[in-house]
Amino acid sequence: MLVIIDFDSTFTRVEGLDLLAEIALQEHPAREERLQLVRRITELGMNGELSFSASLKERLSLIRPHRRHIERLVERLKEEISPSFRRNERFFQEYAANIRIISSGFREFIEPVVAMLGIAPEQVFANRFLFDSEGYVIGYDESIPLAHDQGKVKLLQSWQLPDEEIYVIGDGYTDYEIKAAGLANAFYAFAENVHRQKVFSYADAVLPSLDEFLYRHKLPMRFSYPKNRIKVLLLEGVHPVAVKIFQEEGYQVEHLTTALDEEELKQRIGEVSILGIRSKTQLTDRVLAHAKRLIAVGAFCIGTNQIDLDYCTKRGIAVFNAPYSNTRSVVELAIGEMIMLMRGIPDKNKAAHAGRWMKSAKNSHEIRGKKLGIVGYGNIGAQLSVLAEALGMEVYFFDIVDKLPLGNSKACSSLDELLAIADVVSLHVDGRPENRNMIDAAAIAKMKDGAILLNLSRGFVVDVNALADAIRSGKLRGAAVDVFPEEPKSNEEPFESVLQGLPNVILTPHIGGSTQEAQENIGNFVPAKIIDYINRGTTYGSVNLPNLQLPAQQQAHRLLHIHHNVPGILAQINSLLAKHEANILGQYLKTNEQIGYVITDIDKDYNQALINELKSIPQTIRFRVLY
Repeated sequence: MLVIIDFDSTFTRVEGLDLLAEIALQEHPAREERLQLVRRITELGMNGELSFSASLKERLSLIRPHRRHIERLVERLKEEISPSFRRNERFFQEYAANIRIISSGFREFIEPVVAMLGIAPEQVFANRFLFDSEGYVIGYDESIPLAHDQGKVKLLQSWQLPDEEIYVIGDGYTDYEIKAAGLANAFYAFAENVHRQKVFSYADAVLPSLDEFLYRHKLPMRFSYPKNRIKVLLLEGVHPVAVKIFQEEGYQVEHLTTALDEEELKQRIGEVSILGIRSKTQLTDRVLAHAKRLIAVGAFCIGTNQIDLDYCTKRGIAVFNAPYSNTRSVVELAIGEMIMLMRGIPDKNKAAHAGRWMKSAKNSHEIRGKKLGIVGYGNIGAQLSVLAEALGMEVYFFDIVDKLPLGNSKACSSLDELLAIADVVSLHVDGRPENRNMIDAAAIAKMKDGAILLNLSRGFVVDVNALADAIRSGKLRGAAVDVFPEEPKSNEEPFESVLQGLPNVILTPHIGGSTQEAQENIGNFVPAKIIDYINRGTTYGSVNLPNLQLPAQQQAHRLLHIHHNVPGILAQINSLLAKHEANILGQYLKTNEQIGYVITDIDKDYNQALINELKSIPQTIRFRVLY
């Protein structure tokens, strides 16, 4: 196999002459006009709309660079090597003899850049500058075929071409001309850096990255699977930083601002490898049955009750959430709402907007000295405890799990005890079924007369009809509700609740964690966990798979085996490794009640039959190879 690779916008992310123009014209009075013209001429030439020789002459006459400009260009281009080329250095090392760089650019800046990946000067075919005595470019060597129209074709026609297959990777019309002249088996349009639709239309295939080419031809590559084939579907308007992170990793990303209902999700999930959701999307077993390629689910929120975790576990689908990222945002909202409700601000605000003046201290209180009852002393409850105590509140909490009290907070032995004590009750429990209607009419009856209730946890935790009755009767003096049993899928759908219009009630549209800071934190946190799982097999932070924090691979292939937790699986794995004389460099095992997770690092040289037999072990759920 002979692989012919273009340089500009392929080996590097930029066009060399365009970047040279930026450097050489730095102080030119007509810099912007000339730069735009150079770029325009480049595009016309690359799309085959202007002859190459004309394109080259016109650009050089506009730029007129000096040797020092070319030296600066080389340093810049070394930083612009295409990411998929840089990460697949092993391919260039092992197949150096089979690679040729053929470019209509210039040796003076191409040779030192491609040398970064071990490509020798004799493998580079490009033009040469001509300089005057002061070091300025005055032209180019016109004896070189590449300086003329159809230059790449003429160059190859002058060679004694090998009988083996020849493939061309590039992004311009001149690269396609090689295939059109019958000198190559295929032309692959390289699309990692630029998208030239006219050139794409001539290609045998479009390469989103070099990984795709290496995967197609079973050549050495950094990753075991092309990242461009990994499809990501992000719903409910997750923060743009998450989209950017997945795109920079090389994945195909689709980003929707709304949730999808069950039928819509069934139709969309079939080819998806990574799904990102928030709280509205219901990931049921019926949806998951259509997810043939799903590897991981990211819950861009705290809760995961909207996900059928048991089904995901049985299918070996890793689920990650963001248990800490929006904690501060929820706590700040709770603090603000307590203060507002204690002062009767909702009604005073409404009256002022209607032109009525309600200046009075009646039923208006500080939160200092009041008793706060926190139901659920997890990350949010614990931080709320600290901030509320700093504001002078007396803090009590109840949790079904023994928790260490922070500061001067006091644990209650039962929910009833807490309800009877608290002036303000704030709910911060998870979505387990047992918490449904935790605060119903009977629970409200046990609360102090004139108490305030906050629900920033789950919609079904409070019986909203009972809460509405308690507000109307005056049993409770106020409430703040951020979550509801039924919520719209998008901002375009109407919202209805029995709590609407009630006095001293704050209703917010599930925005407890909806601050820019929280959403950006979540947008960074969840993709990092998923990418670490995809790339290394690390499950630390997964809510359903056994948690393993794995070291980086060291010159090894990593075998990931997820199986039903039954006796003897590890013994079978090791028996097969011994049978095929695979040298184990490291092995890790973690189990939970349902499944086991075995990670084995082995030397790179092994028989493919080993992989097939490992996949065939009874009770295997999912098997992957990473390298």
